[in-house]
Amino acid sequence: QVQLVESGGGMVQPGGSLRLSCAASGETLDYWPIGWFRQAPEKGREAVSCISINDGSEIYAAFVKGRFIISKDSAMNTVYLQMNNLIPDDSARYYCAPVTAAAAAQGRCELYPGYDRWGQGTQVDVSS
Repeated sequence: QVQLVESGGGMVQPGGSLRLSCAASGETLDYWPIGWFRQAPEKGREAVSCISINDGSEIYAAFVKGRFIISKDSAMNTVYLQMNNLIPDDSARYYCAPVTAAAAAQGRCELYPGYDRWGQGTQVDVSS
């Protein structure tokens, strides 16, 4: 199973930007669609964005559409999440994980069934 390591989080002011990285090992991301998820204290985990391997299409949750951009560098076997115009509600720990290819092809980010290799994630704090 693919192993993923997140990095790039930090503390920024509202309106600022961050770029998160999800570095993969063990498998090529050409065969694994990857999604970004986040979890804030006392809140459930929510899907933020994912990228389909079928056609490279990008899927975004409504609350980040127009502000975040997901991309993949196959040579680096890494998926990125460029986060712009950050708001305090974006504060959370961000994780990357495999998603199901079928759902991604239909425009949904669904966690790969049985995936339990969550990494440390990377913390994002947006505050003035």
